[in-house]
Amino acid sequence: MTIASELGNSLSGDDVIYGFSTNGIGFLVLLTIVSVTAGLTSRKLLFPRIMDLFSKTERIDGRTLFAPRSLGWMIGLLVMWQSIDWVLENVHSAEGEHIWRSGWMEIISQFSRGGFVILMLVAAYRLVDYLDAFIVVEGDNMAARRSLASVAEAIGRLTVVIVGVFVLAGLFGLNLNGLIAGLGITGLALALAAKDSVANIFGAISIIIDQPFNVGDWIIVDGVEGEVITIGLRTTMIRTSNDTIVTMPNSNITNSAVENFTMRRFRRIRPTFEFEEDSDEGALKKFCETLCEQVLADPRTTKAEDSWVRITNSLPSKITVSCNFYCQSSAKIQRELTEDILLMGRAIGADCSLSFHEPRQRRQL
Repeated sequence: MTIASELGNSLSGDDVIYGFSTNGIGFLVLLTIVSVTAGLTSRKLLFPRIMDLFSKTERIDGRTLFAPRSLGWMIGLLVMWQSIDWVLENVHSAEGEHIWRSGWMEIISQFSRGGFVILMLVAAYRLVDYLDAFIVVEGDNMAARRSLASVAEAIGRLTVVIVGVFVLAGLFGLNLNGLIAGLGITGLALALAAKDSVANIFGAISIIIDQPFNVGDWIIVDGVEGEVITIGLRTTMIRTSNDTIVTMPNSNITNSAVENFTMRRFRRIRPTFEFEEDSDEGALKKFCETLCEQVLADPRTTKAEDSWVRITNSLPSKITVSCNFYCQSSAKIQRELTEDILLMGRAIGADCSLSFHEPRQRRQL
């Protein structure tokens, strides 16, 4: 006698309610308890361990990621569905004895299967938001990886929605063959109507491949200046300096010149000093040499061979001294060094007995 036959005989008995024997009801309750336990165990222990194993970043905790109850219910319904199907196929009682009413068990199995499929789609849609846990890693080129994760999340959501429509249609017994055939007939009209959307999708792919900018970069494109927040399938979101959000179609971006400030290797500082027209020539040259030496001695400066301080203009009322320096690509360093250069210029000008130009002064005739 097989295990299934022994189980069937042990579950058989008199009809108690709706065609279920007492042991049959007990076994169904036991299946429910096992399913709930499997769901809780998967949610609390199994999935977090899988996340910790495959995730490439520590920024996301597996216990937080797999905390949604939908994942636990999904595994629980899967266990219930598969268990009932196996029992219906293999477990039978002796003739004339009751275990359960097969029709009710088949209904429970179908509801378990349907619930599992729906929750699986819900979980897949929610987990798309955490693709960066598998794409983004700590180290170099983080901006490019964040950009890739942004587009991958958009593609993932679209894929889950499309697959979900077909899966749910099959689950409810709907025939989509007619719809698919209709799409072939109206394909040209749809293509013309969706040409802008298609152009935006190819624009997103072009941005990822060419990488004119990445998420987190500060750019100017088509007259809009700000920080790139997300790169989606259809649009790119930019946060301006006024803290407003500008949404730009990707096709517009790919067809426009993009100025990326984040990709600068250094920043340029070009202060000017204006002196009175009767300033001594030797004092002016000493000013230029001294200022250049002091600025280049600062560790924040770079590109010494391209740095200079020279007289660039001489008018009847004033003499202009221009500077050209470079510093590290940091807005904070640029502001601080610019301020220090201006203060150095004032101090060196006073030491060289030079008078700064005052436009409001008028000569006495």
